[in-house]
Amino acid sequence: MLGTQERWQEDLFVAGPLRDLIPEDHILRQVDAALDLSWLREMVRGLYDESTGRPGIDPEAAVRLMLAGFLLGIVKDRRLMREARVNLAIRWFAGYRLHEKLPDHSSLTRIRQRWGAELFLAIFQRTVRQCVEAGLVGGKTVHVDATLIRADVSWQSLTEQHVQAVLRENDEPATPGDDAPPPPDAPPDAPPDAPPDAPSPDAPRRRGRPQMKTPKPKKISRTDPEATLTTSSRHERMEPCYKQHTSVDDRAGVIVDVHLTTGEANEGKELPGQLDRIEANTQITVTTVTADGAYGHAANYARLERRGTEAIIPPQGPRRRQQRLPASRFAYDERRDVVICPAGKVLRPSSRVDEHSRIFRAGPRDCRGCTLRQRCIAPSAQVRVIRIAVGQAALLRARRRHVRRDPEDVALYTRHRWRAEGVHGEAKTQHGLRRAVRRGLANVAIQSYLTAAAMNLKRLGRALWRALARLRWCAAFSAALAGDRPFTTALALAA
Repeated sequence: MLGTQERWQEDLFVAGPLRDLIPEDHILRQVDAALDLSWLREMVRGLYDESTGRPGIDPEAAVRLMLAGFLLGIVKDRRLMREARVNLAIRWFAGYRLHEKLPDHSSLTRIRQRWGAELFLAIFQRTVRQCVEAGLVGGKTVHVDATLIRADVSWQSLTEQHVQAVLRENDEPATPGDDAPPPPDAPPDAPPDAPPDAPSPDAPRRRGRPQMKTPKPKKISRTDPEATLTTSSRHERMEPCYKQHTSVDDRAGVIVDVHLTTGEANEGKELPGQLDRIEANTQITVTTVTADGAYGHAANYARLERRGTEAIIPPQGPRRRQQRLPASRFAYDERRDVVICPAGKVLRPSSRVDEHSRIFRAGPRDCRGCTLRQRCIAPSAQVRVIRIAVGQAALLRARRRHVRRDPEDVALYTRHRWRAEGVHGEAKTQHGLRRAVRRGLANVAIQSYLTAAAMNLKRLGRALWRALARLRWCAAFSAALAGDRPFTTALALAA
């Protein structure tokens, strides 16, 4: 029989709570069972004036609205509030009744500006502690990776910044008249025809080869100067981006640390700070770290060895030079802190380039009569010079371990691929992290913190929902075995 549905009669009253109108397996119902923001009101109380002004939006309701947007992939405030007018799940999750007026989208922007990024970082850290208490975080093995977030700027906003020209123009003094005294900072013995940027005779000279190439002008965005041009592959063009450094726990994929920098930051240098923040968030000592080759620096291997942390990181290979004897033919003796050349001569440390590398130099007498001189150094050179990174011994041990390819190391690095990179893919495809929705480092950091908090709450809520479903199933099965009622009826009553 063909049924009909009356569509023109509007109900004035709805019998029953809004919870019954939302599916039990809906993401907002799962997260609501795990979300606890009872601490938030006291934390933000000092940011408001209790005696004057109109009552503001409830802090928990504001955060719930933001989290609902990120959980459903609606990251823009205007679209979120338009969706909340017709979405019963968002209204119920944020605590608004059907007849209550929702706040304006600009109110969420002012709340973020008032609270600052540190408070949203605290919200993310609370989710990490909840996951630790629920047993979703092992804490011993973490996967570290970085991803790029496209800045919210257009290509037309990019402009070239000639650094040297700008500095020279700002530092150049005004041309004095015939009766004007010379500038006070001019050197007394400078020639009259010296260029404005000529160094004084007493200025310290920079060691090393002179810089012959003019540095390329740097491109910046006029609308978001903190976004820098970078790319994740040499085969792709550079884009204005921010870089998110993410640490994921191995057990259930919980994000235990997230940190945002400009796009040109080196992710390998962020690893020590990431480990410190992970242990502070979880209160668990990290024993194993996996990362890609961008983190395979000698300094990182040395730091991890001093910490007692096992590194599953592909090391960077030595540079290949076919014209001369490569540096890989020179053996570094860690105990004596010297380098042994292929002819058996000793190269001793002579100077330090920077905090990450040192220079080892051979003696002129050793190189003068060496049989490998023509293959080792250029005709115009006197001695062979080797640049050794700080932590070279740890790097060599990591290379030997990588060549062995233990099955456990291969399995852990395979898990790194779908744990860390999978989290980034999930954040970009489901939670809107592919592109920044606001401008400035602080605003994009808030977006990163809320995205990570939403993903952690999603994992926590799903785990609680599955545990509750198992308890209901066990209760229904026990009732069916006792003969009280059929299994399907008992399961329906337990739900």
